[in-house]
Amino acid sequence: MGGRRMLKEVRIRIVQEALSGIKIAVLARKYEVHPDTIRNWVKDYRDEVGDDEIPSTDEQIQELRRLQSIEENYQKTLKMLGEKELEIEILRELLKKKKPAYPKNSK
Repeated sequence: MGGRRMLKEVRIRIVQEALSGIKIAVLARKYEVHPDTIRNWVKDYRDEVGDDEIPSTDEQIQELRRLQSIEENYQKTLKMLGEKELEIEILRELLKKKKPAYPKNSK
């Protein structure tokens, strides 16, 4: 998201999250925006955000848990993918050999 102009709705959502207590540094990493930019948005849009629009702590905790779960699954998937790519590379190398080092069927 960084490096592009964000829609006003997205900015207001980020401001809501900031006003609800999420640290600006966390939001900056999440949305790939510089922390000073978020601080400026909070100054600019604070009056437009009503108290009823700020997510509750429970909603934030649920969202963080969901994101953590997604990140864990992503890391597991990356690890599995890396292992599979290694297996494929080993098998390709074996196919290239004229005399592979595996035993032949003997009857």
